[in-house]
Amino acid sequence: MNDDIAIEVKDVSKSFKLPLEKASSLKQAIFNAVSGKKGYEEHQVLRDISFKINKGDFIGIVGRNGSGKSTLLKLMAQIYYPDSGSININGVLVPFIELGVGFSPELTGHDNVYLNGALMGFSTKEIDAMYDDIVDFAELGQFMEQKIKNYSSGMLVRLAFSMAIRAQSDILLLDEILAVGDEAFQRKCYAYFAKLRREKKTVVLVTHSMDSVQRFCNRAILIHDGDLKIDGTPLEVAQAYQELNSQRLDLANLESQFSGGDTEMSISEKEEETRQRRENVDFKISHEITDSELIFNLDILPKRNLEDAVLTFVINSEVGEIVFRVASDDKNVNQKIVFSEGKNMHLRLSVDNIFPNGIFSVQVAVKKEDRSENYLMANNALLFEVHAPVDVSQNWKPDFDFVLSPMEG
Repeated sequence: MNDDIAIEVKDVSKSFKLPLEKASSLKQAIFNAVSGKKGYEEHQVLRDISFKINKGDFIGIVGRNGSGKSTLLKLMAQIYYPDSGSININGVLVPFIELGVGFSPELTGHDNVYLNGALMGFSTKEIDAMYDDIVDFAELGQFMEQKIKNYSSGMLVRLAFSMAIRAQSDILLLDEILAVGDEAFQRKCYAYFAKLRREKKTVVLVTHSMDSVQRFCNRAILIHDGDLKIDGTPLEVAQAYQELNSQRLDLANLESQFSGGDTEMSISEKEEETRQRRENVDFKISHEITDSELIFNLDILPKRNLEDAVLTFVINSEVGEIVFRVASDDKNVNQKIVFSEGKNMHLRLSVDNIFPNGIFSVQVAVKKEDRSENYLMANNALLFEVHAPVDVSQNWKPDFDFVLSPMEG
């Protein structure tokens, strides 16, 4: 294996045997064996999974519940072994999987630190030196003399994570460690992730948080029903996962839409968007989120004259519901647009930030004025996440400022 590669997964498949009704007697067991009747059903969890992780990669593995992503992580951690295929590890690997495993419920938090530290290979002297840091990070000072069985799930995760990060390793496997922790603990986890990225540690993160994937990962993988569907950028995978959850993505065309693969079916939406950009108009988009507003900057790059064009800008929730929409011909905007070849336009759209918590996607479109033709239709032009300080009513309607102007030069 190349020295630059940390993990190589090659043609890995894994299945589990799910027991059916047990034989109620020796006679029934003998009859089942003679007749060839199995006492179990085989469930295929992963099928022919292959990918490589380079040293220094921070890679996210995402998928819906039951997709096989946690099984894949446990295969990499050698908790499970594949039915076929191989996994090669280049370096010292530490899994952060099911934090708290190995803690004794009848011992105090203090005693569990020393027990768990010994299992991790630390001497008593080394644990003495790091004990205060472990307790401070977990914020459990007053509870360290209580038995673990009296801890809440959040307290247990904080202590386990505080212990786990002391391990010295080249490769870290992280499985949903933020799911139980409170907001303050999650901020500590985020700071630790940022530290790992600065140190160019190799990290594999299994998560449902697309914000974490886009914030920390340089690459992501989408697993669905045991198959590797997409291996691409965090944005590509986050968009696909969002659409998968809202059941708006054609699973049969998943790979072709996001990896550029060919398909014998009709032209995909992705190919149609590419054609529209090539023939009519292209765009570039960026955004900024502050406590008071969302600011979108959109450069529109016409490829031909479009005298009857209308620009529309739509924000969808993660379940596909339209939460904000504006068009250049709306009564409260009413900006006549004449797109001329080579004369680029710029839209600055600022929207009051009264959005609820969640992941949102932006749809950018340039249409014929009577809506009979799309010159451009980009359904996932941008993905962003809002962290609202308070909950808001579902019947919210943000104010906005829509300014369209020619670009200089």
